[in-house]
Amino acid sequence: MRNRPLPARAVLAAAVLCAAAALLVVLLAPGSAPDDFGARPTAPPAAPGPEDRPRAAEDAEAAGPDGSPGTPAPERSPAAPTAVTVPRIGLDATVEPVGVQADGTVEIPEAPQAAGWYRFGTAPGASDGSAVLVGHVDFETGELGEFAALYDVRRGDTVRVDRGDAPAARYEVTARAVVDQDELPRELFRRDGPHVLTLITCAPPYDEEDGYRNNLVVTAEPAEG
Repeated sequence: MRNRPLPARAVLAAAVLCAAAALLVVLLAPGSAPDDFGARPTAPPAAPGPEDRPRAAEDAEAAGPDGSPGTPAPERSPAAPTAVTVPRIGLDATVEPVGVQADGTVEIPEAPQAAGWYRFGTAPGASDGSAVLVGHVDFETGELGEFAALYDVRRGDTVRVDRGDAPAARYEVTARAVVDQDELPRELFRRDGPHVLTLITCAPPYDEEDGYRNNLVVTAEPAEG
C-alpha cells in the first residue's frame, strides 16, 4: 500500500491514504464495500482556522521545515498499545507506534500482521479522545492484512487492546462506515471528548493508478464492566 500526497485540508486531518494490489476487490464483488452501521463520522469543516488545527499536525510540524514526522509526544499514561484482537472475526495484530510521513499521511506498518497506533494522538485506555489504530487491508505480495477482517465486523463485537504491563483496554464495536479518503473527518483524530477506539483501513473502489479511494472506519466504545 503506497501513499500519495494530500490536499491541505486532508493534511490537517492526518489522513490515511491507500494504494495496493486490488486483492481485496477481487475477493469481494467488484467495486463493493461493506455496509455501514451506527453513526457516521462527522465531515470536516470547509475551512478550518488556525485554532482548529489538530495538535497531531502541530506536533509533526514542530520537528522541522521539511514536515518530517518529528519527535513523538512525551510518553503519558495510559501505556502504549502492543496488540489488538477482535476474537469473533479472527483479527490478531501486533501494534507499533507510528507518526506522520513527510507528505502528511499517517505511517502504516509494512508487516501484514501489524497495526500502527497514531502516537501523536490519544492512547487506547485513555479517559478521553479518539485512539487511532491503522492497518493495511492487503499487499502487492498478494497477502491480506489483519485489518481486512474489519470487513466482517459486527455491532457489539469485542475489541481488546493489550498495553504491555498495564491492564488490557476493552471495547465494543458501535459503528462502521466507508468514507472518501479525501474527506476523512478530523474528529477521528481528536484528543478530547468521549473516549473511543478508531480502527482505519482501506476500502473500494480501487483505482489502478491511485489505489483504494476510500477508508473503512470502525468505531468502538469502552466496554462496560
